[in-house]
Amino acid sequence: MTIVEMLARNARMYPEEQAFVEIRAKEKIRKEINWKQFDERANRIANALVDKGVRKGDKVIHLLTNSINWLEAYFGILKTGAWVVPLNYRFTSDDIKYCADVVEAKVMILGEEFTERIEAIRPQLSTIKDYIFVGQPLPKDMEAYEDVIAGASAKPLDVEINDEDEAGVWFTSGTTGLPKGVLLLHKNLESVAINHNVHYHIKHNDCFLVVSPLYHTGSCMFLLGHVIVGARNAILVGVSPQIILEAMSNNKVTITNLMVPWVQDILGALDSG
Repeated sequence: MTIVEMLARNARMYPEEQAFVEIRAKEKIRKEINWKQFDERANRIANALVDKGVRKGDKVIHLLTNSINWLEAYFGILKTGAWVVPLNYRFTSDDIKYCADVVEAKVMILGEEFTERIEAIRPQLSTIKDYIFVGQPLPKDMEAYEDVIAGASAKPLDVEINDEDEAGVWFTSGTTGLPKGVLLLHKNLESVAINHNVHYHIKHNDCFLVVSPLYHTGSCMFLLGHVIVGARNAILVGVSPQIILEAMSNNKVTITNLMVPWVQDILGALDSG
């Protein structure tokens, strides 16, 4: 079962159950979406991309920060049979251009945080024909993400995707040179989902707190272990020891993946509290 089939199955089995919650504690913003709504929005992204000429095997740059939109776009790209190319949000304009040139991307889905970096290289991104933009203000000759979704069908695509099909390219951070692309197949994503689920004994009633960047395989792949059983996922945007602890308590978090500095800060906060 591919991960896009897992998503469709969750929409059938748990349509009204919470799938993802996005928590922006500093802005006091909380967004929720159930499995049916999420699957339909991913289908809309997929249909919109196909309407723009994206076909199986094409490449789509994915440049967003952690959010529900990040995941909608990620699954939507995969539903088309195209290759998803999630980029490190710390990449410079030159890094982004290099990656786009390597994969010969056809479309880019990007957030407002990257407007300046993309505009600096946009004339040189010769293979990218369409830009789908999340946020405000909308740059010239780009399409608003929500408008694209609103104008597309929520029906699933009739695209055959099997285990041996390519799923996407994940680029390394390039700490010892230029970023290096790593190709993963759909069976790699399935295997990760199964491995994480079994290793951490993840059940349907668990809740995973997403703290680290989703573009990194360590975070997104961990999340797939929860998707496979339709477990909830809470996406935390903006972190501090207090915010992490409050998110854990308020969302009944059972599993999370923390980096060493955060663990030390949290333990310090608990000791002082």
